[in-house]
Amino acid sequence: MLPLAAWAALDAQHRRHPPGGGQGHRRAWESPEREQWQKPEEVLRLLKIKPEEVIADIGAGTGYFTRRFARQAAKVYAVDVDEGSLQQIAAQGFDNVEIIVAAPDDPKLPPSSVDTIFFSNVLHHIDQRPAYYPKLARALKPGGRIVIIDFHKRELPVGPPVSMKLAEEEVIAEFEAAGFVREASYDLLPYQYFLVFRPR
Repeated sequence: MLPLAAWAALDAQHRRHPPGGGQGHRRAWESPEREQWQKPEEVLRLLKIKPEEVIADIGAGTGYFTRRFARQAAKVYAVDVDEGSLQQIAAQGFDNVEIIVAAPDDPKLPPSSVDTIFFSNVLHHIDQRPAYYPKLARALKPGGRIVIIDFHKRELPVGPPVSMKLAEEEVIAEFEAAGFVREASYDLLPYQYFLVFRPR
C-alpha cells in the first residue's frame, strides 16, 4: 500500500509528462489511498448508469473506472494512448470492454456510439482541446453526456503542478464554446470538480 505522499509524488511526476509513465505510475493509479479522495463508488452512484448504457472511459489507464463501469453498463470503451496500461485492462477479462489505442488528438471512438464519455484526471493532458471537443460530440449518441472530473487549480496533495491544471471555470467556458451546456456539477470530491455536459 502506497502512502498518500508516495502516491502524490508519483502522480505529480506523471502529470509533468505524457501519460503512460510505466509500472510505478500504474501502481499509483491503483493505490488504495486513491479511494479516500476519488470516491469511485459515490461517483458511480451519482452517474446513475443504466444497464443498456455504453461508456467511453477516456484516459482509462489501468482500468480504475473502466472495470467499475463494466459491472454496470452494457459496454465500455477503454481509451488510452498507453498500450501497456490497456493491456492490463484487457487481462482483467471483461467481455463487455473494448480497447481503443487513441491518438493524443483523437479518441478514435466510432460515430454515434456512446451514451457517456468520461474523463477522470485526464482533460488537462489534452492539447488543442477546442479541436478535440467536436470529435467527442460526433461520438455521442443523441442525448449523450460528457463527464469531467479533474483537479482544482490550486495546490493539492495530489495531482499535477498548478501550472498544468485547468480551472473549473475554464473547462465550463470551453465546453460552452464547443456547443455544450452544463447539466450538473457535484460538490463531492475534496480535490476535484465533477461536471456533466450535454450538447446544446
